[in-house]
Amino acid sequence: MSQLDWIILVITLLVIIIYGLYKGRTSRNLDGYFLSNHSMSWGLVLLSIMGTQASAITFLSAPGQAYTDGMRFVQYYFGIPLAMVVICIFFVPIFSRMKVYTAYEYLESRFDGKTRSLTSLLFLLQRGVSTGISVFAPSIILSSLLGWNIYWTNLFMGGLLIIYTMSGGAKAVAYTQQLQLVIIFIGMFLAAYMVVRMLPAGVGFTDALEVSGKLGKLNVITTGFEKTGRFDWSDKYNLFSGIIGGFFLALSYFGADQSQVGRYLTARSVKESRMGLLMNGFVKVPMQFLILLIGTLVFAFYQFTKAPVFFNEALMTKAHATSYKSELEKIEIAYTNAENNIPDWQLEYNKSKKSGDVVPGNNLEQNIRSANVVRDSLRKEYKNVLNKALPNTDTSDTNYIFLRFVVDNLPAGLVGLLIAIIFLASWGSIAAAINSLASCSMVDFHRRFAKKRETGEDEYRLSRRYTLIWGIFCIVVAMYTYNLGNSLIETVNELGSLFYGSILGVFLLAFFFKRIVNGNVVFYSALLTEIAVLVIYVLSKMKLIGLGFLWLNPIGAFGVIIFSLLLNAIFAKKQNPVQ
Repeated sequence: MSQLDWIILVITLLVIIIYGLYKGRTSRNLDGYFLSNHSMSWGLVLLSIMGTQASAITFLSAPGQAYTDGMRFVQYYFGIPLAMVVICIFFVPIFSRMKVYTAYEYLESRFDGKTRSLTSLLFLLQRGVSTGISVFAPSIILSSLLGWNIYWTNLFMGGLLIIYTMSGGAKAVAYTQQLQLVIIFIGMFLAAYMVVRMLPAGVGFTDALEVSGKLGKLNVITTGFEKTGRFDWSDKYNLFSGIIGGFFLALSYFGADQSQVGRYLTARSVKESRMGLLMNGFVKVPMQFLILLIGTLVFAFYQFTKAPVFFNEALMTKAHATSYKSELEKIEIAYTNAENNIPDWQLEYNKSKKSGDVVPGNNLEQNIRSANVVRDSLRKEYKNVLNKALPNTDTSDTNYIFLRFVVDNLPAGLVGLLIAIIFLASWGSIAAAINSLASCSMVDFHRRFAKKRETGEDEYRLSRRYTLIWGIFCIVVAMYTYNLGNSLIETVNELGSLFYGSILGVFLLAFFFKRIVNGNVVFYSALLTEIAVLVIYVLSKMKLIGLGFLWLNPIGAFGVIIFSLLLNAIFAKKQNPVQ
């Protein structure tokens, strides 16, 4: 990066930190630290909810996801608007009436203490690991740009986050997320504008979309029936898995995940909470669509200029220092030859289309398709050799595609701003997550089991200590994130799906099955369901069954309900035997 990039990066981050410290002043008790004294307007609630969702993973990995797999990932979000309506009707009024700090407090009054502990523990487990992965995302940037060791980078990033999160609690998180999102949206708009501007003369936005569409990257709607004519349950992203599986995932995430529940509990009233949630449902799908669209524009850009065979340059350099150097160079030469004519063919195709020459255009389109197939095949072959050269190393470069494009092609100043955006998104979402982890630790466990009754000031200090502990935990998780293989955005959502269904099932029982009051029934049903979900997931990973991870959410939710109804009937029969 240039000196100007570094100046913009440092100034942007300092402004955010100072603004957060200034706005984060609040009463030194749990109401102030975790609930902002219920002082937030719906606009701040909305921005806080969006900021908690929009981590660095969103802006770093989503464009790469679209580059490699097209835009069908947007279907993952189709269930969110409906989930927001359900949460506003049923969840928000109950949480508000109960005056809870965490969502899981309600479950103790409805069932019993161990059910509350189990659901809170499941949340702490999945959110702690997910947040560790989110810490790793910005570490990729510093490691790639500066050549730093990824482990030291995790410590550096995590350390900054701990200081930032401990300083102001929920109020600092909400206000900084407001400013962060403004900067983020400006930066992403500039990135999209620059991609189109850097296309060759005579090639515009609609031309770029056509290029991406012809090569299968604008696959916004897929049904899951494309491959065989029968529904493919292993297909991760399609209309049905997005609406059904995505609905249950969103219902659990926004209704039973403290990192989100804690955002709208800070609102002034039920009305303000509902407005923030409904507006989030309204803007989330278009926002994610536009972020993915940037990835397709980057794909189109690399159709008019030469694309790297592998986007993680640091890993390529390391692999070239091994005995596999000649084999890698051989593939690099073949790759260059395969893509050598693509830019010229694309320009000729663009001209023939505008002139109405159908036959030359069709021939050029076939040449472009064939060359891209060869290019993709060589990329896979290159990754296979990298695996041999650097065993036990992550050779997925999806998370590096957008970053590499930014660093290689955007002008000085804008590079620094976009790198700052990824940091800001990371800080906002991770700060909110760590704050929620601390709130559950303090309220659901420490407060319940501590023998000594602390004052408000004591609880405030203890909450900051739990924030520190969870920050350290997330750094440790980040240390083991490097070899996950998938795109980070996919990994986080997959991890959440392992636990969200079971947690949601408990809340659905609490809200809609009034006759089930036996806490033992719910506790063991949730435990059995979670074990079943993990077994199904392992079997799907072993290819013994074909099931996309989004389906784990409804399986978990309905599993808890079905097990509870069965166990409740068994217990009722034992208590009232037939005479």
